[in-house]
Amino acid sequence: MYRYDAHDQKLVDERVAQFRDQTRRYLAGQLGEEEFRPLRLMNGLYIQRQAPMLRVSVPYGLLSSSQLRTLAHVARTYDRGYGHFTTRQNIQFNWPALESVPDILEDLARVEMHAIQTSGNCIRNVTSDHLAGVAPDEVEDPRPYCELVRQWATLHPEFSYLPRKFKIAVTGSRRDRAATQVHDIGLRLLRNKQGELGVEVLVGGGLGRTPVIGEVIHDFLPVRHLLSYLEAILRVYNLLGRRDNKYKARIKILVRAMGADQFKARVEREWEHLRDRPELTLEQADVDYMKQFFGTPDYSVPEDATALQQALDGDSAFQRWYRHNTVEHKQPGYRAVFISLKAPTVAPGDITDDQMDAVADLAEAYSFGEARVTHTQNLLLADVREDRLPELWRKLAELGLATPNIGKLTDMICCPGLEFCNLANAGSIDVAAAINQRFDDLDYVYDLGDLRINMSGCMNACGHHHVAHIGILGVDKKGKEFYQITLGGSSADDAALGDRLGPAVPKEQVPDTLEALVKTFASLREGEETFLETYRRVGMEPFKESSYDTAH
Repeated sequence: MYRYDAHDQKLVDERVAQFRDQTRRYLAGQLGEEEFRPLRLMNGLYIQRQAPMLRVSVPYGLLSSSQLRTLAHVARTYDRGYGHFTTRQNIQFNWPALESVPDILEDLARVEMHAIQTSGNCIRNVTSDHLAGVAPDEVEDPRPYCELVRQWATLHPEFSYLPRKFKIAVTGSRRDRAATQVHDIGLRLLRNKQGELGVEVLVGGGLGRTPVIGEVIHDFLPVRHLLSYLEAILRVYNLLGRRDNKYKARIKILVRAMGADQFKARVEREWEHLRDRPELTLEQADVDYMKQFFGTPDYSVPEDATALQQALDGDSAFQRWYRHNTVEHKQPGYRAVFISLKAPTVAPGDITDDQMDAVADLAEAYSFGEARVTHTQNLLLADVREDRLPELWRKLAELGLATPNIGKLTDMICCPGLEFCNLANAGSIDVAAAINQRFDDLDYVYDLGDLRINMSGCMNACGHHHVAHIGILGVDKKGKEFYQITLGGSSADDAALGDRLGPAVPKEQVPDTLEALVKTFASLREGEETFLETYRRVGMEPFKESSYDTAH
C-alpha cells in the first residue's frame, strides 16, 4: 500500500497542529460556533445527536495492521470501545470528547492516517473495488490510480469549497463492485482493441433526495489525461453548480439541468486549456512510481494441497463459511476472505477494539499485513493461502467474525440512524436487529440466494437504500417512525434505482412486510433466479399485493 513521504507526513502533522490550536481557541471562547464549524468539518468532526462523531479516512479501503491497531487504540482510549465502518470505506467514532479529537488526530498521523476531507463541501474519500489487485476479472489494478487521484484532490486550492460534497469511485474490473454509476464521478479502467489503457468517465450519479444513475461523458479517455479531465469536470461544476439551495447543489442536478451532451461540451472546452499542463499529465514514470507501492505479494505454494479439501469434506460449518465468505483469487492456491461484521446481535458495520486488534494479528499472519474495508460494511483479507483457511476460520469464529452470510439477506447495509445521527428521521439499528431475529434460519436465507437489503434513516441515503434489491427508508410521520420500501435497485453493472412499493409501513410491521416480500419471491421464482431477476421478470404488482395483505 502507499506509504507517506516526508511531504505527506509534514502536511498531516501541520494539519493536526492547526486543528489543536483551533480547538483550544474554540473551547476558550475565542472562536464562535459558526467560525469553528467549517474548521471542524475540514477535519472530519461532526456534532451528532449524542456526541461528536469523528470520521477517519481509509483511502480506497486499505488498512495496514499497524493502522488497524491504532484504530483499536482510538476506540479503546477515546471512545466506547468500538468503531463503525461505512459504505465509503471509512470508519466513524461516535463518542469522542471534543477536547480529545486533536489527540486522536495526532495518534492517527503517526500511522499515516487522517480525517482530512471526510466531511464538508470538498472531494471526499476516493473509493474503489475491495478486490482490487486480486480479482480474476480485473483489467487493471485501480489502486495506483486511486492514490494519484487522492493526491491530486487533497487540499486542492480550487476545490475546497465546492457547491456540495463530491465523491469519486474507481474500478478496474469488468464487474463493477465499486458502485461507480451512483457517484459524482465514476471511473472504469479498460483497454481498447490495441491494448491501450484508458478510462470510461461517468458523471452525475448519486443517491440522497434525488437519486440518479450517472451518464458516460467519455468512453475512452487516455489514462495520461485522467487528472486534467477531472480538473475540467470539477471546474465546470464549481463554476455552474448551484449554491443557493443545498438540495440542488450536487453535480447530478447540474448535469440533469444542462443535459449530458451540453455538460460534456462545456467540460471539453475547459479541458482544452488543461490537457497539456505538465503538472496534470500522468507520464508513464508517474504511474510506474505509484505502481511500486501496490506490487504483487510474495505468494507461495500451499504446503498441503489436500488440507482444504479434507476440511471441506469433514466440517459442514467450515464448508458453509468457505462457500459464502470466500471468493476466487487470481493467484492459484489463494482465496479472498470476507470478515463479516454482520453477526445477528451486532449493529451492521460495528467492530470492537479487541476485534480490531485481533484482525490486525490475523492480517499479519494470513494476508501480508493488510486488511480492507468493503462498501457493504465488512472487512476483507485479500490474500489468504487456501491450506490456511481452516485455521483462519476457526480464529474468526472465536472472535464472532465468521457469520457465513456475505451477500445474503442478513448481510444488511445500515446507517447509524436515529440512534446517533442528527439528520435521521427514524432508527436503523433496531430495525436491522428485528429483521435478523425474524430471519434467523441460515438455511432458509441461503435458499433465497443473493439478496441485498439496505437501510437508511433519512433521505441522505447513507445506507444506499435506493440501489438495494429491497431498500428501506426511515421517515417521520407526526413524530412516529415509518419506513418506505423500494424494490429492484442495484449498484452493480445493471445499476438501477428501486421502485417504491407503496405507503410507508410502521416500524413494527417492517419484519412482517419483508417476510411477505420474501415469500412472494419464493413462490414466483424460477429455478435459481435471484430476487432481482424475479422482480424484473414479474414486476411490482404481486409484491405489492402480498405486502398490502400483510399490512391489513
